[in-house]
Amino acid sequence: MPDYPQSTPQKSKLSGSPRIRGIFFRTLIREFVASGLLVFSILLGIVVFTQLIRFLSESVSGLLAVDGILVMLGFSAMNYLPVLLSISLFLSILITLSRCYRDSEMVVWFSSGIGLARWMRPVLGYAIPVAVLIAFMSLVLSPWALSKADEFKRQLDSRDDVSHATPGAFRESKQADRVFFLEDVDTSSKRVGNIFVRSVQNGKEGTMVAKEGYQETAENGDRFLVLLNGSRYEGVPGQADFRISHFERYAVRIEPAELGRALPNIKAYSTLYLLQHPHSLHTAELHWRIGLPLSALILALLAIPLSYVDPRAGRSLNLITAMVVYMFYNNMISVTNSWVALKKVSPLIGLWGLHLFMVLILLILFHYRSSVTPWWRFKR
Repeated sequence: MPDYPQSTPQKSKLSGSPRIRGIFFRTLIREFVASGLLVFSILLGIVVFTQLIRFLSESVSGLLAVDGILVMLGFSAMNYLPVLLSISLFLSILITLSRCYRDSEMVVWFSSGIGLARWMRPVLGYAIPVAVLIAFMSLVLSPWALSKADEFKRQLDSRDDVSHATPGAFRESKQADRVFFLEDVDTSSKRVGNIFVRSVQNGKEGTMVAKEGYQETAENGDRFLVLLNGSRYEGVPGQADFRISHFERYAVRIEPAELGRALPNIKAYSTLYLLQHPHSLHTAELHWRIGLPLSALILALLAIPLSYVDPRAGRSLNLITAMVVYMFYNNMISVTNSWVALKKVSPLIGLWGLHLFMVLILLILFHYRSSVTPWWRFKR
């Protein structure tokens, strides 16, 4: 059997042709972008749907006001954008190049004198702008979104019981001594309709119902919920001596909510603050933010050798291998960040050790794929 050339062909006239290089570059970039947008849209839809279910559950439980769901959903989506873009970048390159192997397009490109290493140029041309965007979101946008989300939630928690009440749902006061039910709330006119209030005073339970009411502010700043044309039932549960009284106007004082001290959220700290206040926890958070764009670039290059598909073998094996590599890389970033936070490893090793190890894996895979004789060059 004669010797056959390796998968890295000799430089030919076709490979040096500007027209071939231009077609090669534009075709891949166009397909990368199309695949990336599709994958990103699907992942973003999944994240938005799951977060919406979470916030709706909190709203039904009374932990989140209805008017705060969309705002919190937007902040939560912005927080997930860097990770979603990183996954989309990796999968879009992997899917595109795997399709080229399955459809034998690689035969055409390799026959034109374009070796495996030449794929790095279009991949980097697509990956570098995305990695810059990931860096901006990781270092600036995500901390800003988390800080604004915490601030907005604290503002919601600081509202009084009536303003925080959800129409059509029972709501317990923050002092746990009253239960409100408001069928209708008009925030513009500060009027409520079909009110139910259950309270405990001096060991006796009192229940009040009224057709309508409104909020009133006294001269000293105290706020009251004024009930109109209602009834009050007061007594001890289990005993028949209930006292029933009817009223035309009954004022219930609205206890002001205290703005509690928020627990520190390191992920919401700005990158500049983390740099100005060195601490092991702050360093670990910085490593996570810097590691996202770095890992996105390395994974984009890893997708080139990992996308190889042998038509005579299973077509999904490379996808399974690639996802295992991605999960290992992503989980190890979290593990090394935890080690840095616990001071088990130095910050320098924690930041660069894992990424340099993955670069070594990248070089080994490139060497392996470039040195193995391709399947289409064997004589049949």
